[in-house]
Amino acid sequence: DAKHLVPNKMRDFFCTINLDQEEVFRTQVVEKSLSPYFGEEFYFEIPRTFQWLSFYIYDKSVLQKDLRIGKVSIRKEDLCNYTGKENWFMLQHVDSNSEVQGKVHLELKLNELITDNGSVCQQLVVHIKECHGLPLINGQNCDPYATVSLVGPSRNDQKKTKVKKKTSNPQFNETFYFEVTRSSSYTKKSQFQVEEEDIEKLEVRVDLWNNGNLVQDVFLGEIKVPVKVLRNDSFQAWYLLQPRENGNKSSKTDDLGSLRLNICYTEDCVLPSEYYTSLRNLLLKSSDVQPISASAGYILSEVCRDKYDAVLPLVRLLLHHHKLVPFVAAVAELDLKDTQEANTVFRGNSLATRCVDEMMKIVGKHYLKVTLKPVIDEICESPKPCEIDPIKLREGDNVEINMENLRYYVDKVFREIVRSSISCPTLMCDVFYSLRHLAAKRFPNDPHVQYSAVSSFVFLRFFAVAVVSPHTFHLRPHHPDAQTSRTLTLISKAIQTLGSWGSLTKSKLSSFKETFMCEFFKTFQEEKFTESVKKFLDDVSSTESREPSGLSEPVHLKEGEMYKRAQGRTRIGKKNFKKRWFCLTSREFTYHKQQDKEPIFTIPIKNILAVEKLDESSFNKKNMFQVLHGEKPLYIQANNCVEASEWIEALCRVTRCNQKRLSFYHPSAFLNGNWLCCKATVENTVGCARCTADVPADTQIEIDGDRETERIYSLFTINMSKLQKLEEACGSIAVYQGPRKEPDDYSNFTIEDSVATFHTLKQIIDIVEKLNESHEKYRKKRSSSAKYGSE
Repeated sequence: DAKHLVPNKMRDFFCTINLDQEEVFRTQVVEKSLSPYFGEEFYFEIPRTFQWLSFYIYDKSVLQKDLRIGKVSIRKEDLCNYTGKENWFMLQHVDSNSEVQGKVHLELKLNELITDNGSVCQQLVVHIKECHGLPLINGQNCDPYATVSLVGPSRNDQKKTKVKKKTSNPQFNETFYFEVTRSSSYTKKSQFQVEEEDIEKLEVRVDLWNNGNLVQDVFLGEIKVPVKVLRNDSFQAWYLLQPRENGNKSSKTDDLGSLRLNICYTEDCVLPSEYYTSLRNLLLKSSDVQPISASAGYILSEVCRDKYDAVLPLVRLLLHHHKLVPFVAAVAELDLKDTQEANTVFRGNSLATRCVDEMMKIVGKHYLKVTLKPVIDEICESPKPCEIDPIKLREGDNVEINMENLRYYVDKVFREIVRSSISCPTLMCDVFYSLRHLAAKRFPNDPHVQYSAVSSFVFLRFFAVAVVSPHTFHLRPHHPDAQTSRTLTLISKAIQTLGSWGSLTKSKLSSFKETFMCEFFKTFQEEKFTESVKKFLDDVSSTESREPSGLSEPVHLKEGEMYKRAQGRTRIGKKNFKKRWFCLTSREFTYHKQQDKEPIFTIPIKNILAVEKLDESSFNKKNMFQVLHGEKPLYIQANNCVEASEWIEALCRVTRCNQKRLSFYHPSAFLNGNWLCCKATVENTVGCARCTADVPADTQIEIDGDRETERIYSLFTINMSKLQKLEEACGSIAVYQGPRKEPDDYSNFTIEDSVATFHTLKQIIDIVEKLNESHEKYRKKRSSSAKYGSE
């Protein structure tokens, strides 16, 4: 949220998230406010290098261009200082001289030349090779050129490259020569008096500009290199473009307001796979360790202050290697040992419950969209009043009509859920099967516990949470408005209650604190709903093999506005890029002239052969990808790098089971009679590069096992002191054959078998120390090979 924004009158505000100058997300507009509450969460993988993470506050305008009020910019290197906590940031003025991104490749050399009379003079050679990652100007590739200057106290020699058209990665490859010092016998008149000592004060300055043609040129960034660092050596390196010296130092001191952010940023240096073999194997055999509390996976959750930090990479790693189900079963059994009453089964935030939560979020994404997205869209886009709390009713509200509306929504959501068992992922069914039988074994005299063990997850922690926060589960693009949020909250409460009806022995209505909810549920036939819930829970906790759902209606998975290149299906008409509305469902991929219009072109999902990135050089456009199908490739440009990555992932996921997927593709386009990548002249020739998504048909999620192992290594490194103290505690227990007498920070840790735990801890510490050495060698190698000015 933001507060005290200017101008000091009620306006409509929205906020954007930018990687350097590239907008990747935008909040919804908050109307008529000086302190707008956005309340939106954005989670995304960063698919490219960047210098700044920025947040811009805009004043929404109907007739004119939206006005940028101010910004918060955080350097990549400083993100770790703010991660994991809320911070208020003062908004800064937006200055065009500070809005830079990209890098430039230079080669600099200082030559000594002998003149005809035998004296020596120095010459500077500047070879500007190329730039990479320059920003888009008004949504299009820029027309960049560079000025190269030799600047000193009494001189400013400037030269200029040619303008490169429509590219963010210009190839200049131009060389410029500057006289640095002249011989004493040099007699030609010059504008500059160059002295020998000037070399200490000279610097090379390269400025990047966008050629504005009829309007003013736009500054894109600069770099400065002191000539004295060159001496007689040659330097070749990439230099990150920087803002002008006064770019971030605005003379204005007005208070523009402030923005509250909660940023969680992680960055890992992933080594080659063989470095992680020992740690990976130790983690993967966690479910085989007796007792489970002595395993590496369990110890990881014990030493991390926030269990969530440990659970996410652990679950992803175990999922990747098909080891999650036995691990969850083992930690769930330990959890049940401490559960005294059947009606409190899996109600706490234990390692078991968190593992299942994360598994459902990762594996159940598509399942949620298939089941809930159509009805959630209906509720959010055509909301009906559903408030039934007498205290919150507005004047003129009819509580009976509201109750009918709420009943209609609850019935529809409930019906979609209990009919969805055939779409439930097999992995979720396997986990629910284990939990159900473990709970029944722990409480053999309670016939309801086998249902409550499953419903506490699938209803309480999965469907009910997705209903109340659809934006968090990518069911909606933005946080719902206040009235819709209230409706979704009431529906979520009802779904939780209905889900528990199949597993409660006590009176169902007694679970409500609010009288108005008791009255609402008196209209429900308990027996009918109880039977539906039990049948659904039986189905999703079964290990029977299931086929993919043959849905009668296609489910919308993703949609949005992008640009597509004309495919040349007609002989007339230019092959230019046009803005279109794209829609991906479980059945087809279409584009439309506008949203809600009939599709112009349709590709059945079963006909998609591959989805891959397209080289920027093909059309001099960023963020492009290609959809290969029976006809010519469909070339699409997304609005930013994150959106392109998300579309590629969504398309790959929905087409992963296609039988005729390609193994090879062309990373560039077929233009002017040949493929730009391999120069082949036959359009239907086999591709020259292996498909990145050439995966087995049963692969459901894309996980980088090495990256997850590196994250776990980082967590062990951060908590090394806890590991060592826990090792000492286990050693003490093993030696003295008794519990610790002095309570300390580790008295709440589970140590069932001190010898086995000590053995695992020693292995973890040894492995982490070896990985520390490997990382240190890499850092030294990287720093020794890096040159002045390089990244």
